[in-house]
Amino acid sequence: QMYSPGTEQKLQESAVHLLRRHLNLNDLLLEVEGAPRKTLCLNQLIDPEACTNLSSSLIGSALRDQASRLGVPVAVLSSRMVASSITQICVSDGEPSHRVLLSAEQRKKLSSLLEVAQYLLAHSMFSRFSLCQQLWEVQGSLLLEVVWQLHIQNVVSFQELLESHADTQATVAWLFRNLCLLCEEMEASPYSDIASAMLSDLVQMFVLRGFQKNSDLRRNVEPEQMGQLAFVVLQRMLIFALEALAAGMQDGSPQHKVVKCWFGVFCGHTYDRMISTDSPKRFFSHTLTQVLTHKPVLTVSDAVQMQKEWSFAKTHPLLTGLYRRLFTMLSPEELVGHLQEVLETHEVNWRHVLSCVSTLVICLPEAQQLVKGAPGWEPCAALSVECGLPFGSGLLLPPRKVTSSSRAGVTCSAICPQAHILHPPLVPSKYRSLLTDYVTLAKTRLADLKVSLENMGLYEDLSSARDVTEPHSQAHQDVEKAIAVFEHTGRIPSAVMEASIFRRPYYTAHFLPALLTPRVLPKTPDPRAALIESLRRADKIPLSLYSAYCQACSTAEEKKPESAAPGMKVEAVCAEGPLGPLAAALRELRAAMTDPTQYDVVAARVAVVSERLDAALGRAEEDGSSGGSQIQLSVLTPGLEQQEREVSLLLTCFCQNLIVASGFASPDRQGPWASRLATAMCGRRLLPVVLTRLCQLLRHQGPSLSASHVLGLAALVVHLAQSRSVLPEVPVGLPAPAEGLSVAEFLSSLLTFRTSETSLFCLKFCTAVISYSLCKYSSLSRDTLCGCLSPALVKKFQFIILRLFPEARDPLCPEDTADPPWRPLCRPSADWQQAALCLWKQRTFRELLKEKEFHLTYRDWLRLELEIQPEVDCLSDTERWDFQQWALHEYFLPKPSAAGGCDGDLQVACAVLVDVLIDFRQSSRSYNYSETSDLVLSGCPGNRDIFSRLQEMAAGLERGPAAPCSRSPPRGHFLFGVFRRRLQALASGWDVAARLQRQRELLVYKWILLGLPPSIVVGCPQAGRPAAPDCTEFFHLVNSELRNFSHGSALTHDLTVHFFRGLLNACSQSGDPSRTADLVLTACQTECPLVLTSALLWWPRLEPELRSRWRRCLQGPLPQELQRLWEAQRCLLPDTASPAPGPAWLSAAALYFEIQRAGKDRVKSQLERLGCQGEELLVFLFFFSLMGLLSSHLTPHGRPHQAVDTPKALDICAEILGCLEKRRVSWLELFQLTETGGGLGHVLLRLAPDQYVRLLPFAFYSLLSYSDEDALIGEDAFLHVAVDMYLKLIRLFVAGETSALSTVASRSRERRGQGDPVGLITEARRFLLRSIPRCPKESFSNVAELLATSADCDPDVRAALLSRQQAGPDADLYREPRLF
Repeated sequence: QMYSPGTEQKLQESAVHLLRRHLNLNDLLLEVEGAPRKTLCLNQLIDPEACTNLSSSLIGSALRDQASRLGVPVAVLSSRMVASSITQICVSDGEPSHRVLLSAEQRKKLSSLLEVAQYLLAHSMFSRFSLCQQLWEVQGSLLLEVVWQLHIQNVVSFQELLESHADTQATVAWLFRNLCLLCEEMEASPYSDIASAMLSDLVQMFVLRGFQKNSDLRRNVEPEQMGQLAFVVLQRMLIFALEALAAGMQDGSPQHKVVKCWFGVFCGHTYDRMISTDSPKRFFSHTLTQVLTHKPVLTVSDAVQMQKEWSFAKTHPLLTGLYRRLFTMLSPEELVGHLQEVLETHEVNWRHVLSCVSTLVICLPEAQQLVKGAPGWEPCAALSVECGLPFGSGLLLPPRKVTSSSRAGVTCSAICPQAHILHPPLVPSKYRSLLTDYVTLAKTRLADLKVSLENMGLYEDLSSARDVTEPHSQAHQDVEKAIAVFEHTGRIPSAVMEASIFRRPYYTAHFLPALLTPRVLPKTPDPRAALIESLRRADKIPLSLYSAYCQACSTAEEKKPESAAPGMKVEAVCAEGPLGPLAAALRELRAAMTDPTQYDVVAARVAVVSERLDAALGRAEEDGSSGGSQIQLSVLTPGLEQQEREVSLLLTCFCQNLIVASGFASPDRQGPWASRLATAMCGRRLLPVVLTRLCQLLRHQGPSLSASHVLGLAALVVHLAQSRSVLPEVPVGLPAPAEGLSVAEFLSSLLTFRTSETSLFCLKFCTAVISYSLCKYSSLSRDTLCGCLSPALVKKFQFIILRLFPEARDPLCPEDTADPPWRPLCRPSADWQQAALCLWKQRTFRELLKEKEFHLTYRDWLRLELEIQPEVDCLSDTERWDFQQWALHEYFLPKPSAAGGCDGDLQVACAVLVDVLIDFRQSSRSYNYSETSDLVLSGCPGNRDIFSRLQEMAAGLERGPAAPCSRSPPRGHFLFGVFRRRLQALASGWDVAARLQRQRELLVYKWILLGLPPSIVVGCPQAGRPAAPDCTEFFHLVNSELRNFSHGSALTHDLTVHFFRGLLNACSQSGDPSRTADLVLTACQTECPLVLTSALLWWPRLEPELRSRWRRCLQGPLPQELQRLWEAQRCLLPDTASPAPGPAWLSAAALYFEIQRAGKDRVKSQLERLGCQGEELLVFLFFFSLMGLLSSHLTPHGRPHQAVDTPKALDICAEILGCLEKRRVSWLELFQLTETGGGLGHVLLRLAPDQYVRLLPFAFYSLLSYSDEDALIGEDAFLHVAVDMYLKLIRLFVAGETSALSTVASRSRERRGQGDPVGLITEARRFLLRSIPRCPKESFSNVAELLATSADCDPDVRAALLSRQQAGPDADLYREPRLF
């Protein structure tokens, strides 16, 4: 059927509208397939720019509509839709938890979906970041192939997706699981080519990112994060493969498939595209190192014992194949050099080393000579010969060289004679003489090899050659074994009895000292005590040695630290569980610390503790230290993780050992045990738990800690500070700096001074930390000493000692040369205050304070003093006042700025105090919304006395030489200079974050202004000049900042009252008070009219105070300008017929505030009283009503002084608009205000916030339904204003600023949609399209300029304007004539 062009167009529009309104986007995204058929070309109507792709453009248009209805960005909505569709695709073939590849049907749907996503990306309708976040929320259903397809189709790169996940460990676990599944599916999958391409791409990316050259911690966070993640994933896959090989997997098992496939990625063709980089070579070298050092549990002697199992033929084929692939990337010289470096610097797995060398010399014959000639390789060659590995005849070494070349050779030759001597074989009696001769020759051989048979342990494992030279360590193992045997049998072990007779040197020199380690004896004898008693009764312990042991145990009982009991309880709880080995190792370490003769084995004990700690955590720590990452902690509510018991054991042990060791020697003579034990606590998994526990102790439990706790934790903090270069930063949230804190600075930040208890704890802890550092590192360089101390902690010590001890404020006598007071602090009756004073006077410490980083500056002092809560301060009010006066005026004010002072400038001191006060209020405040919808300050204001000191100093400035009586021009008050500098540093813009930050800042400014004398707001008159005080700075602050955070056209009451109090103060100091007041208020009319409108709003509360103070101080009638404000209010009374005095906008403001208070009922009566003289006043009144309408939208709950809801505000505007049209007064110029030209804009733009001015288009189209459309169209300026308002309204909507407007329920059909920005835009568009053909030709004179500056204008509106502008002169004939 044929239709007319107009009818066909309407049908098409209706069809498109129907499609858009009823689309199910989730289903549509899954149903689109390929290019559209050649049917009805709807795409030209939906999206003219996408004529070649119907499906994508249809979806894009539907997304725009739905995003508009929901009020969310279209990019976010489209990303969510795509993520939801991806999830549906992944789960359409069942649970995806055991597969990574898509089916053919899934792959087809995903391909169509990605085409849509590419279209959305190309048209800026898609958010990659939002898609990443949505995908990670459903990672359990996400298939690896989907992620790969997103990567290769350039929708979201693999790196971008991985880096968007905050939980790196969860990301690694997801990748590891999917890679294993991919390798497992590789052979059996019908899509092996896709799986192979996936694996190849992923491995290439991981190798390129994880093994980049010069990857260090100074690069940006993003590539470093990806590099670490890639490195960990590759490492985890390799460890899994090696573990599976070691466990003996079966051929065809899932593990075998994974290992076989993963080792296949080391083929050279995988890295063809990376040949220009060195990343593959570094990856292969690292992999070879990991294979050779994986689980280095065997010693050389173990290798000899298991030699028959290690022939080349018995090496697993997969491992042999891995070696061969690794050899292809490195030259023989590089391989041999790398192997030699690994053997010299690592503990190795000899099984892997020997099988690797075997493969090397067979696959690369040229490597044989390199191995043969390499220094130090003789032991490895000898073991290879013993193991029967086919090194070739050219590599065999002479037996003499094998037995004397190195320690490994000595081991191979010494093991058999030792075994035969200590454990002789059973031989017939007729061969006993041969055995005796053999033993004699064996002892001679051992003597030649310098191996002492006397130092052999009782229960020594002869396969362990390393322990032959460590009799102390072996003796402790023998003691533990002997105690276990004694506990089981109840008798002295036979090995102990034999050793006491036949191996007397070892028994007396090693075994008995290890058994008789001094300790706190238990009340009930344990197995060790019972064994000692049995040996004593058998006369196997010399009396002198036993007496010394008993005396040492008594001493240990007397010196038992206060924290021993809790520590023993923790160990008792852990002894039977998985922490038993760790607790035992810690007990052995503590036992060694109590005996000064055993200090040589302390380092070994610490190593054992570190090893047992790794085993208890069940971790495979990454190579290197814990640096390179950040630690997230909660300071306010710290919570412990799973490793709480391990950390409690370690901290208890550290504190106990420090007290015991300090009883025998000073810190500088205790050796490195403390730093090594602290290093053991710095693993990547353990360090966050340690810091959390320290946060609990120092910040929340500090005052309750005992002296031993304080000393032990202080020493631990010093050693952690010493390791700051390898420890990560600690971002702790607000108010921490954005770049995070070092561990030392973080621990120092935990010390607070809020109460008297915390202040005394800080004194103790700082004294202990500094004393320990000076004792431990006094002999080292100054830089080393400074590196072990946190500057913040040293500053806090200076602050608290100056605050608590008045004698510390006096000039110091000749500096004390005594040692730091560490030893006195270790005594049970330590005097902490005396120790702190001794440290304050100590010479080394005084020299340290000369370093700039340790200067306690004026700004530092203010920050710390602000933390004090006067209610719980250890100083009384008088003492606190004395201290603050001394610090301000005697210490910091005269101090030079280079040393942290103020150079004697009181104004500088005030400015710094204001700056610090603002920072403190910003960082420690909680901001709440009050019932009046104003953002208000709440919470503890800190030390209020500091603000009192600011008030005193500000008053001093008023009375000082810089008082305003000087004849020099004023340079502005310092307070406004601080405000101006800080505001310039804030981010600009009208987004929510920037506005809230600026509003928070201004709230603090207002709080400070109201607390200082009002003379700061209105300066005093200058001598010899006109009587007008200087208000420039305050006017600028109001016009530029406070105006934008006012509601409507008025400041708050408190700020308004403060200004007029300052005005009265200035008048009282002037020779002509009335003239001074008139000059200031006249200046307000042109420079800051918002002050006058604020006075009119608050006049009922402001007038009584003004009149009483004026009469009391100045004794005369009110000045003319104040009288004018009073008359503006009086003219509103019903019985007053006099015209409104002064500027029309002033009377309009008074009238509007009265209408607000009275309501709609008074509007008509007030308008009728204006008579014929109120046309200009009506225009200004309409402006104020527009501001009230916008205010009701932005603050829909109203305020006490502006309790007007949106319907009421709309009614007021409609009444005033009707009055204007009735009098034929043009009001369109209110929507074209500018600062230039001296028109209405010069005043009105200073009365409204910028946000309100930008939202005037919303008010314009909200009120059009109340206006006379025919009368408006007849005005020449109407079309220009209407089009301009429409274009600005669209820009506001696109920028998201209309989202701040509240939706108001309409009360009639005509008002429907006016509270909804989308509905309002729709109505405005219809109004324009309906009105443009009716506008006179003269209205189009300036429209061309609007169209030229708005290229993205609505095409229909643009076409209508151009069509009407180009129409002939007879077009106006169709307009209805205006007869009246």
